[in-house]
Amino acid sequence: MSLFALRRDNPLTRSLAGLIGASFLVVILAACLLTLPWTLGGVPDEGAIVPRYNAGSITDARLPPFWAPGAPRDLTPDRRFLLGSDALGRSLFVRVLAGGGVSLTIGIAAALLSVFIGTIYGAVSGYAGGRVDALLMRIVDVLYGLPYVLLVVLLAIAADAVVAEYVSREGARAAWVERHMRDSLDAQGKPSDPAEVRRALAADPVKKRLLETEALQNVPPREISQSGRTMLDLLVLLFAIGGFSWLTMARVIRGQVLSLKNQPFVEAARAIGASRRRILLVHLLPNLVGPIIVYATLTVPQAILQESFLSFLGIGVKPPLPSWGNLAAEGLPELNPYQSNWWLLLFPCLLLGVTLLALNFVGEGLREALDPKREKR
Repeated sequence: MSLFALRRDNPLTRSLAGLIGASFLVVILAACLLTLPWTLGGVPDEGAIVPRYNAGSITDARLPPFWAPGAPRDLTPDRRFLLGSDALGRSLFVRVLAGGGVSLTIGIAAALLSVFIGTIYGAVSGYAGGRVDALLMRIVDVLYGLPYVLLVVLLAIAADAVVAEYVSREGARAAWVERHMRDSLDAQGKPSDPAEVRRALAADPVKKRLLETEALQNVPPREISQSGRTMLDLLVLLFAIGGFSWLTMARVIRGQVLSLKNQPFVEAARAIGASRRRILLVHLLPNLVGPIIVYATLTVPQAILQESFLSFLGIGVKPPLPSWGNLAAEGLPELNPYQSNWWLLLFPCLLLGVTLLALNFVGEGLREALDPKREKR
């Protein structure tokens, strides 16, 4: 039997585009994710330990790839960059690998969160039916009408405000001022309930200012490390993308459940006294695996594109941590009529575009493989 016949007989290998996309996807995932310990690892740089993706010398700024036409030929081996260097002399190859790992990790994690929320929400809505279904779908319609970028920006601003309050310890200082005013009222034999404490502070602004000044000295601000702040920003971005990307998945799963819940095997399970939870988990969800897998593969590129778009706007992954989006944003000003540093924009955009294309090919291949009517055609 020929290789072509074997490919046609195996449902997972029918789509040539899907096979090509899957092969490229395996290569790019291995290159970006498996090298994260190396690209994020620390290296000595001017007497300090910095991540490898952020290490560089300003004397190596904007050097083109060593193989490109017009590149200097008299460079030492440590100044020969495979994909060129950026404005700070950092290797674009290392930054593209690290940025790919960050973008793919956020995209895959956000897509899994979106698939989980959408599957549970759509399954419950479709199986419950009636007023519950109508109410849950109206909530989806309202969320569809809200501007996505505005919601993400508001969430990022709220997270920044929470961090600022945590660092400045405003709440702790206010409690310190109220406690000392309460002790002062107790010493004078006056009522010291919370309402009286607030009234006394409002009536004596001089003493309040003195207590607040003393609180600045006795309640020092908290410190948050750069790595902790970066991790917080990534988590906010992850939940922002995953928390608003499940709407289409919910509608798809609801439609599937509506078509399945009246099938004979569900009626039989209901007739023998199976509970609603058992019917939903044991009989309906296994029959939804195909649509879930297909739409998950289509949700991953959507989540990666959203992360790159938000990072391009400056409200996603923040420098110096790279992602394909903010690398493209940094490379865009380098295209100018005087000196075009094309490599700073080309390689991040090329890897992003080809990865998204490969993910879509994989999704189409899985849809074709899992389509029960494919054999008849």
